[in-house]
Amino acid sequence: MFRKILAGNDGSAGAKKALEMALAMAKRDGAELHEISIEEHLPRYGALMGELDEAKEEAREFFHRVTQDAEAAAATQGVTLTSHVVPGHPVEAITKFAKDGNFDLLVVGFTGHSNIFGRIWGGTSQNLVRLSPCTVLVVK
Repeated sequence: MFRKILAGNDGSAGAKKALEMALAMAKRDGAELHEISIEEHLPRYGALMGELDEAKEEAREFFHRVTQDAEAAAATQGVTLTSHVVPGHPVEAITKFAKDGNFDLLVVGFTGHSNIFGRIWGGTSQNLVRLSPCTVLVVK
């Protein structure tokens, strides 16, 4: 049914559930599977010179762990997963990536790292449903 699937992955429990669903669907449909993680902008100023370098290194290590975990989960399912880490605002970056990559399904978790803020203002998943160029599956 789907030929090219993109899973949003911020490392949260919700993202892990979404990735499990994307893996199952990719396996079922023989679809190409990609995951995307968004590296939001780092602080522009630091009190000490090394703070920015430290923040960059922490982000690099975090996304390395996230992609390694996802690729290991895919391997156990016999699915090839291509991982992408993209800088920017999550909704803007994911919708652009989905459009440019001609994905026909985007799979995201219902709650991620900003679930409290998202309940007040409207979360990333809600905005992705509204703005995505392809079908969106939100996994709870």
